[in-house]
Amino acid sequence: MATNVYIDGFNLYYGALKRTHFRWLDLEALCQNLLPNDSIHRIRYFTAKVTARPDDVQAPQRQQTYLRALETLPLVSIHFGHFLTSNTWMWLTNPPPPGGSRKAQVIKTEEKGSDVNIASYMLLDGFNKDYDTAVVISNDSDLCEPVRMVRFELGLTVGVVNPHPAAKRSRVLSQDAHFFKQLRRGALAKSQFPDVLYDARGRFYKPGGW
Repeated sequence: MATNVYIDGFNLYYGALKRTHFRWLDLEALCQNLLPNDSIHRIRYFTAKVTARPDDVQAPQRQQTYLRALETLPLVSIHFGHFLTSNTWMWLTNPPPPGGSRKAQVIKTEEKGSDVNIASYMLLDGFNKDYDTAVVISNDSDLCEPVRMVRFELGLTVGVVNPHPAAKRSRVLSQDAHFFKQLRRGALAKSQFPDVLYDARGRFYKPGGW
């Protein structure tokens, strides 16, 4: 029984990896640890290329190193959306000081395309009979409809893995899935790349601080 895994990269990062020591994550190992009884056929990883920001100019370099690591995994393919970055005014949560503005100008970054790309590939692969089971690693409720379609229109098995804390679980996303799993730190800890990797270009290393 072939299983395809569809990973919402930024949902995974902000839900489970940011500010942890688990960012050097081997996605093949993760899927095998999460689904030990499944035959992993394909892993699709959806992300967007980040740009340097004043508070983190090295972010693009670290991401490129991580993408290079993922390219060493034969089951993984990488699919890109894009970022929209803009300066915008937003309301303050707390009351401003006397005479102060109720708004602040912020850098707003939005990742676009991943949810559509996940839905498209999950349905396309299902129509093409590329899997028996689809597993989505995300907590994005925008994926509810493709989950329902895979189960009720295509008649295939579908599961959801939540990378966010259990208290923030999107129940509407998992309510139509055949099964649900909570991504836990133990699975992340067991699914790390070695500090040194090799590819056709030579040797490279885990980014500093990861």
